[in-house]
Amino acid sequence: MKVKDIMKRDLVTLTKEHTIKEALHLLEKNRIRHIPIVDELGQIQGIVSDRDIRDARPSIFEQHSNDSELDKPISSLMSTNIITAEPEDLVQEVASVFYLYHIGCLPITEDDRLVGMVTETELLHTFVELMGADKPSTQIDVEVSNSPGQLATIALIFKEFDINIHSVMVYPSETEATKTLLFRAQTIDARQVIEAIQKAWF
Repeated sequence: MKVKDIMKRDLVTLTKEHTIKEALHLLEKNRIRHIPIVDELGQIQGIVSDRDIRDARPSIFEQHSNDSELDKPISSLMSTNIITAEPEDLVQEVASVFYLYHIGCLPITEDDRLVGMVTETELLHTFVELMGADKPSTQIDVEVSNSPGQLATIALIFKEFDINIHSVMVYPSETEATKTLLFRAQTIDARQVIEAIQKAWF
């Protein structure tokens, strides 16, 4: 799956001349957490988040506080060290970027123009769908030897019971000698297939 399949294309953007107050209004109105800042060519200049604005807003405990800070241009607090991806990038590669850089959103650019955005929410939703966790199902974890053919052998057992497999993931074990296969099976009663797998000495 590629980034273009999951990215949000209908974006709310601002230019760096807009004020912090205008950004705050858009964040609240659209119930979003990030706004990309672009120039007249649609090239990304920065990102502002709800956290950036919350940190800049005067505390309610400050005496004589006012919201004059909110009249400053958004360029005064936007993040400019921006990591971007492209529509043809793979979703799993983009997920690694989120993890490595501790970011909450990733602008997607094409020919230097902003064309989309991926957030943690889109990523999480995508992986839930890929794993089949949003469907009635049962997860069965099987520890197998780290050798060819183990997945095919267990898949045949599911076929014998006419049970469809939503997804399969391979998880590393504590030792190199074994791997753990995580099956998401389309059944809510997996007792028979589990018993069959156990009898097959897995």
